[in-house]
Amino acid sequence: MTDDGEDRVLLVIGSGLKVYREYLIESAHRRAAELGLKLVLINNLKPTWQHGYFDEITVVNVFDHDELRSAAREVASRRNVAGLFCYDEPLVMPSAELAAEFGVPGLGLAGVQGCRDKYRTRSALTEAGLPQPGFALTDSVEQARATAARIGYPVVVKPRALGASMGVVLAADEAELDRAYLVASNASLVGDEPYRGGAIVEGYADGPEISVDGVVHQGEYRPVFIARKETGLHPYFEELGHVVDAADPLLRDPELLDVLTKTHGVLGIENGLTHAEVRLTSIGPVVIEVNGRLGGDLIPFLGRIATGIDPGVLLVELAAGIRPDLSFTEHGVAGIRFGYPERDAAVREVRVPEGLPGLVTASPMVEPGTELRLPPGGYLARHSFVVCTGDDREHCRERLIAAVAAVELDAEPLERKDVTARLEMPHGLLDVDE
Repeated sequence: MTDDGEDRVLLVIGSGLKVYREYLIESAHRRAAELGLKLVLINNLKPTWQHGYFDEITVVNVFDHDELRSAAREVASRRNVAGLFCYDEPLVMPSAELAAEFGVPGLGLAGVQGCRDKYRTRSALTEAGLPQPGFALTDSVEQARATAARIGYPVVVKPRALGASMGVVLAADEAELDRAYLVASNASLVGDEPYRGGAIVEGYADGPEISVDGVVHQGEYRPVFIARKETGLHPYFEELGHVVDAADPLLRDPELLDVLTKTHGVLGIENGLTHAEVRLTSIGPVVIEVNGRLGGDLIPFLGRIATGIDPGVLLVELAAGIRPDLSFTEHGVAGIRFGYPERDAAVREVRVPEGLPGLVTASPMVEPGTELRLPPGGYLARHSFVVCTGDDREHCRERLIAAVAAVELDAEPLERKDVTARLEMPHGLLDVDE
């Protein structure tokens, strides 16, 4: 890297979609400028809205990790890379590897592997004595059957390294297990190459599910905010919505905080934002997975509304090696709810409501002509979202239900895909703005 102290930049790997991520980049750009830093983007497709926030933009196929590494090294050869951040799940691993190579703050090699590889996560936490379900990595349906028989039904079958609950299926008996294994193993084929094929079979951790966005600075973990999650489309685990409450008592729950702190230490996470998914079971909090990035689904946006903490600022400060201030400046409740079609459909038009009580924003998420596929043929088949505030969590949920019911979808029904069809990455998950 160049030694030019006047040209200090933060590399950003993938900007994400405008509707999902511009609020982060806007805040990151402002905080970076305050610190005398410029943002440099390496992106998948040609930029549009990104131009106002980045000092330089390189366009390469970031999902080809060799091309991504080459592009990052080229930037580092002529500019002073002071830090790096990424919040796009498929790019977290190569981004952490680049941070280690450049000697800037990052998850660390052990940390990113512990997050990305669900089998490694489960193994490490079990060995450390933290509450975990029984599990095994299986290479065939026969192995999956034997594992499920040993653990006891119901079981969850999942790919080893995918996000957004893609390919994750609940099986209540052996007949359901065979189908679940096929879905999960097929879904794994779109993930990182080392983790393709087979599936993890694990015991079902019953109880409410939450997610916790937190920061790690030099190995010190601190939670930022908690989202109460709503899932659906049984036996799959599609995330239908989330609610963040600044007064959530779980933020002060000693058992949950102890489990999260120990989990991050066991996984060896060094620096960065994490998104931990946890089940609140009868035996205590059970960590389902830890993602080496901030949350998706606009959860960080909800956190900003509810607490005043700006996740875009956190991204910059952690990348620059600064320990962030996590003091709340707001004390509210905010939630999001996604609109799903009743069946597979090709979208003609989406119309979202305006002026409803507590409605902060609402937006279509797809263009006309987009095919939305429900599991197992596809995932994240969302045509819209609504964000609302409320006096408390229940009030917020009521407003979200009313707002999403007011969304109008005009769509053409499609035939369901065969369960054996290879999974295509869902619209809106990857960085594909044009």
